Amino acid sequence: MNEVQGPTPTGNSRPYRSLAEALRAHRIDPINHDFIDAVVAAVGISSFIDRGRYIEAVRRTPGTSLHIGRTYTNGFAEDEQILVGGRVLPLLPSEGRAPYFYVVHPSELPGVSSPPRRSAPRTAAGRRAPAAPKAEPRPPKATAREDREYGVCDVCFMVKTPSGGCGCD
Repeated sequence: MNEVQGPTPTGNSRPYRSLAEALRAHRIDPINHDFIDAVVAAVGISSFIDRGRYIEAVRRTPGTSLHIGRTYTNGFAEDEQILVGGRVLPLLPSEGRAPYFYVVHPSELPGVSSPPRRSAPRTAAGRRAPAAPKAEPRPPKATAREDREYGVCDVCFMVKTPSGGCGCD
């Protein structure tokens, strides 16, 4: 790579082998992966570099690189048209990186939510095993005090300890 690489918050930057590796490393919501992949394919990206808070996507053709964050992709020109899924993406003006524009990732749009995470492993058949019927609730377990009584002292009327002593000994 011939481009100059700037420092990240940890002091170094490293290139990623693929977009998938970069998205996993930055923990970007899986709902956005296909969308970002389509944007990257439409623009033409040659490499991905870790820049700490975002992924820098270096273009094949001359132009500014894209910054891929958790909720946005920034670095488009005003007259640039990004076609994803048969429609042109709406570009919004960037506040922190003027004069460039950005697009919002699908996870940030209203009505889009992450798929629920699987908590139990799947069986060999590819489906979860049917849940076992719930057992009836058990009565509360008796504590040690309820199991044994050590008696009451005849002199001070305190409950005796397991060793047989009391407060007047």
